[in-house]
Amino acid sequence: MSKTYDQAYFDKWYRSTEHAVRSPAELRRKVAMVVGQAEFYLGHPVRNVLDIGCGEAPWRAELRRLRPGIAYRGLEASEYAVARYGRSRNIGYARFGQLAELRFDTRFDLIVCTDVLHYLKPAEIRAGLTGIGEMLEGVAFLEAYTREDDPGGDREGFHARPAKFYRAAFSEVGLLPVGSQCYAGPRLARQVAALETF
Repeated sequence: MSKTYDQAYFDKWYRSTEHAVRSPAELRRKVAMVVGQAEFYLGHPVRNVLDIGCGEAPWRAELRRLRPGIAYRGLEASEYAVARYGRSRNIGYARFGQLAELRFDTRFDLIVCTDVLHYLKPAEIRAGLTGIGEMLEGVAFLEAYTREDDPGGDREGFHARPAKFYRAAFSEVGLLPVGSQCYAGPRLARQVAALETF
């Protein structure tokens, strides 16, 4: 039985005080940290962002609060989220693996993908990462949890892979780890000092 990402799912995992594992304050801090990382490496304010697996697009409001003129594009595989928020929050329908072929008229200063990768099969991860490597102008925030972590929250369909799986997959497309689940894209490789990566 496949999981349904409907309103009940988002209510439970993102709004319920009993189940939600992240607070609005934590999201605010996380977005500020990621934007700071991206702007440090880019050398200018983040102009545009691609948010993959964005759900109801909680990052959008925080990004716009920090950078009011930012161009936001969300992608989501939940028919509910796209039908309800697609137009108002600029969310299109796409599965992660479709990033292998999906392209836009610009590269992105920031690509965000939170709480998605650990639910996907390896082939879909590798396919989607190819697109991320090609579309990324700046920094990607790829928040994934491994068998070494205990992230809490929705465990249905969670693949408890070792961290080295993700490190290898990210490296294959030229993503350089720069800390706090942020990865500099291939175009920024020359700007990353050896001791900034691990």
